Amino acid sequence: QVQLVESGGGLVQAGGSLRLSCAASGRSTGRYDMGWFRQAPGKERDFVAAITWFGGSTYYADSVKGRFTISRDNAKITVYLHLRNLKPEDTAVYYCAATISSWTNDQKGYEYWGQGTQVTVSS
Repeated sequence: QVQLVESGGGLVQAGGSLRLSCAASGRSTGRYDMGWFRQAPGKERDFVAAITWFGGSTYYADSVKGRFTISRDNAKITVYLHLRNLKPEDTAVYYCAATISSWTNDQKGYEYWGQGTQVTVSS
C-alpha cells in the first residue's frame, strides 16, 4: 500500500504561482510513474501532468503546457507540480496519483491517490 499526501494548495491571484508537493509513504520503494489530476466543481477529473520513474520523462495536458512543470525527487519520494501564470480556470482540487504500470492520462490507470489539495485562482 502506498499513501500519498498533497500539500501546497491555496488562494492566489491570476498570474501568480504555486508549488504543489506530493509525498509518498508506505510501500514507496516501488518504482511508480506519478501523475497529477484536477477536478473543478461539477466537472470530471482531468489529467494535468505525469512523470515517469525511469528517465523522468514528462507529459502535460495541452491546457497547462508551458505553464506547469512536473518534477520528482526519487530520494525524497516526492513529486512536485509547479504552477505558473495561473488562470481562474485552473481553480480545482488537485490530486496526486501513482501507478506501478506506465503513466497514462486516464485516471483509471492509477492505483493510488492522495486526498487532494485545493487551488483557487481569483481574477
